[in-house]
Amino acid sequence: MHGLYIATVIAYEIVVTATIIHVLMDNRQPAKTMAWALVIFFVPVVGMVLYFFFGVNTRKDRMISQRSMDQLTKRSMLEFAEQRDLCLPDEYRQVIDLFINQNMALPFNNTRAGIFTDGHSFFLELLAAIGRARHHIHIDMFIFADDPLGNLVADALIDKASAGVEVRVIYDDVGCWNVRHRFFERLREGGVDVQGFLPVRFPSFTSKVNYRNHRKIVVIDGREGYIGGMNIALRYVKGTGSQAWRDTMVRITGGAVYGLQRAFLVDWYFVDRTLISSRQYYPQPDGSVQSPCIAQIVTGSPITPQPEIMQGYVRVILGARRYIYIETPYFLPTEPVLFALKTASLGGIDIRIIVPRVSDTKFVEWASRSYLRDMASAGVGIYLYTAGFIHSKMLVCDDSLATCGSTNVDFRSFENDFEANAFFYDRETALRFKEVFLRDQAQSVLFDSVERGNPPRFLSRLWESVTRLVSPVL
Repeated sequence: MHGLYIATVIAYEIVVTATIIHVLMDNRQPAKTMAWALVIFFVPVVGMVLYFFFGVNTRKDRMISQRSMDQLTKRSMLEFAEQRDLCLPDEYRQVIDLFINQNMALPFNNTRAGIFTDGHSFFLELLAAIGRARHHIHIDMFIFADDPLGNLVADALIDKASAGVEVRVIYDDVGCWNVRHRFFERLREGGVDVQGFLPVRFPSFTSKVNYRNHRKIVVIDGREGYIGGMNIALRYVKGTGSQAWRDTMVRITGGAVYGLQRAFLVDWYFVDRTLISSRQYYPQPDGSVQSPCIAQIVTGSPITPQPEIMQGYVRVILGARRYIYIETPYFLPTEPVLFALKTASLGGIDIRIIVPRVSDTKFVEWASRSYLRDMASAGVGIYLYTAGFIHSKMLVCDDSLATCGSTNVDFRSFENDFEANAFFYDRETALRFKEVFLRDQAQSVLFDSVERGNPPRFLSRLWESVTRLVSPVL
């Protein structure tokens, strides 16, 4: 019996050691490597289970062939999206070129952006847009909830499908874990083509569960589209508990709708293996949108060689001349973003960040506190939103650039999830996003004032520091 015990302990230590070596050999960021190694060392059984489910790196896996990507990009965009008088702003030429080279995210002129800051106005507009559809409706959502709002949208989609409109829906399998299978079956029976993104089933569970499609994209007839932070769920209208829900969506018309369409059709090829690149999904501009606004639709994913959206954030932050304003529900920045924000702030750039005063995820709230304290000590203005839970994901720079989409300022969005953001290069558009930010700031309190009024105790700060250690794996 004693010999069996010793053999079991030795085998156990070998497995733990082998797992830590696997983490080290993956050559990811040192902070993430250290976080996983600490979790596995101190809580081996739980740590190994979490690592195999959520930590195995699939960035190098090929989930879509380059030939298919070329067809979806070149045939659908370069051939059908001819642009005249495209003049790129010199101050953001490097950012634009970065997204072109890394993401094949082409810049489009004659783009117009309409901003929605609450679920009431957005979902009324979405239902109206669905009603206007004549050829196709494309929806790519992290969550499509089986609640009164979700069923209302589902009824509208079924109605359009019965009228001969092509309706395609992508939902994330993990984001919709609590949605009954019958909900999506009803859509299929009503003529809607529905596909789950990376269905999580054994034995491939561990290679998929950590990599989710967090995008929120809608395209109507190839002429109008939507992107931002709102899923199709009632809480975006009613809030949760006693908290109102504050989020941002953007309605896009004009040239950049091509970028939204391309993003959706790449995902559609991934889930359905149907290569859609017909000209009818990229209708020629009718000239109704004449605007100096240039926009790029940039996607990020764990399967590309570089974290494109994170690189764009770093480039924008380090290139700022006057200010950077950021809204994010979760602030767990990667080292490059953290370093860029500190560098810009200490260099005299006005950096302001709005986060929720009360998060919907307590563990993330604890982990983010030490980052916020770190930012405040570097001169960054940290504001805690008090009028509810702010789920908005946007950045504004120097009255000339703005971005909005599904990307949070955290490890998961920058490295693990499939995300999408619209980047706008235009003074008038940037000023409207700035107005949204300042309105939210007026409903926020300074982090420093909260800290002074209720300084954290030693044990609280110790716990925050511990949770920060594992923040790269959240």
